[in-house]
Amino acid sequence: MSYMLLIHEPVGQRATRTEAEGRAAYAAMVDFGKGLAAKGKLKAVESLSGLDSAVRVSHAGGQAQTLDGPFAEVKEMIGGFFLLQDVTRDEAVALAHECPAAQWCTVEVRALAPCFM
Repeated sequence: MSYMLLIHEPVGQRATRTEAEGRAAYAAMVDFGKGLAAKGKLKAVESLSGLDSAVRVSHAGGQAQTLDGPFAEVKEMIGGFFLLQDVTRDEAVALAHECPAAQWCTVEVRALAPCFM
């Protein structure tokens, strides 16, 4: 089965790190991804930019709306993800515990499934 590890990080957290600290955190995440790939468990991985470049699109009430970030009401953002393949739920949860981001963020484990389920 496929699971996604979503990295929820506090908005503004990146700005509290020095460049060296940010690069070290990123390197730890890259190494974690390489380990998953070596085990054949990684389908995809990406880091996401901050909310300054984000755009929200909706058609609420039949009206097309576009809202440019940053979004004042948001307390956390998705900083990236690891898409796992051929793992059980228990394996995905165990891998989330091993993820370096769990030291400074929340790692959410979600199964992939059709949206009607």
